[in-house]
Amino acid sequence: MDVMSGRFAALSQRDFRTLWTGGLFSFMGVQMQFFLRGILAWDLTERKDALGLVYFIFGLSLLISTPLGGVATDRLPKRMVMLVSQLGIVASATGMAIAVLTDIVAFWMLLVASVLQGLAFGFFGPARVAMASDLVGRENLGNAISLQSLAMNGTRVFAPSLAGALVGWSLVGIGPTYVLAALLAVGSLIATAMLPNPPAALTGSARPFADIADGVRYVRATPPIRNIVLTAFAVLMFAFSYVSFIPALIEGEFGLEEQHVGYFTSASSAGALIAGFWVAGLADSPRARNIMTAAGVLFGAMVIALGLAPGFTAAVVIAVIAGGGTTTFQTLSNTLALRDAKDEFQGRVQSIMQLGFAGFGMTALPLGVLAEQIGLQSTLVLMGSIAALAVLSYGMIDGRRDRPDQPPSTGDPQQTVTPIARQ
Repeated sequence: MDVMSGRFAALSQRDFRTLWTGGLFSFMGVQMQFFLRGILAWDLTERKDALGLVYFIFGLSLLISTPLGGVATDRLPKRMVMLVSQLGIVASATGMAIAVLTDIVAFWMLLVASVLQGLAFGFFGPARVAMASDLVGRENLGNAISLQSLAMNGTRVFAPSLAGALVGWSLVGIGPTYVLAALLAVGSLIATAMLPNPPAALTGSARPFADIADGVRYVRATPPIRNIVLTAFAVLMFAFSYVSFIPALIEGEFGLEEQHVGYFTSASSAGALIAGFWVAGLADSPRARNIMTAAGVLFGAMVIALGLAPGFTAAVVIAVIAGGGTTTFQTLSNTLALRDAKDEFQGRVQSIMQLGFAGFGMTALPLGVLAEQIGLQSTLVLMGSIAALAVLSYGMIDGRRDRPDQPPSTGDPQQTVTPIARQ
């Protein structure tokens, strides 16, 4: 197998291509919605803590729904979970499009849209990743997760720039751009409906809260997974929260226009896209754990550097490197956590990993308040420092385990999952 075919191995499976294509549409629409919400929140309030509140509400909704999404993924057909949650994403974009087009948009509507999207993501995220495992098997799981991450980060390159260009074009504006985001979500819904419908991995009487507790106990009792989860939480809750304040940094600190927010975000995503191609061929290798640690430290360092950046040009260069660091860290942490998990816990392990994104939203509000008091750039330095120290601590703890980088001793980790047939 040559290098390029190895990097795209999972795409040789037809159903995974459908899953990947649906994810591409969904990510494109979602990234546009994130960009538009940030622009609207800043335009309506011009306050950093208001930006933080929008993401806080998203995080709170994600925090509530994600554990239930993990249980639903393990207990229900994954296609059904994805369809229902994707409908929520469609509704979020459609509602905001109507509000802007009818000129009744208000800040509270952004909060409602954040709630709806957070609830939907709590179910969509774990189901999508666990579905990939069903489709390609564990031997290509890392490659599949890498390719899904590549789709997400590819849209981060194009979606903000496209949204920024459309918003700045007098013939289009924010409302029609929201319409486009809704249409992309509908495209994802159609692709999802074309997927096979694998049976639930967990059977028996439904007891969602007990199942959540079982998942937490399983992660806590499995050191390789537990340590990755805690480290990912720290990185997402602090370093990744920088994305909440991009409009404030570019428009507020550097005094530039809305289009530059799109340029900055696209620069970060370009680095993520480059890293995604690279990591797709390494996600299943024995070096994955060490690469993940190095990438997490690099990402934290780049958030510190962003806080010290003297101007927009330097910030763009930093954003490219930060995008590569965060993509590599997130892809490999997800891969390692799922590779180490038993089949019947995969949905719940993925949901616990996704709680880091809820934490990112939850910390955005207090960090926004802190930024109002001590300045945004000083806050960025603090955020990056916490994340980098957390990853360094993980590296030292994991190194003391003195074990080869192999799948762990929980359950039957060497088991190969046969890709499912269409049903």
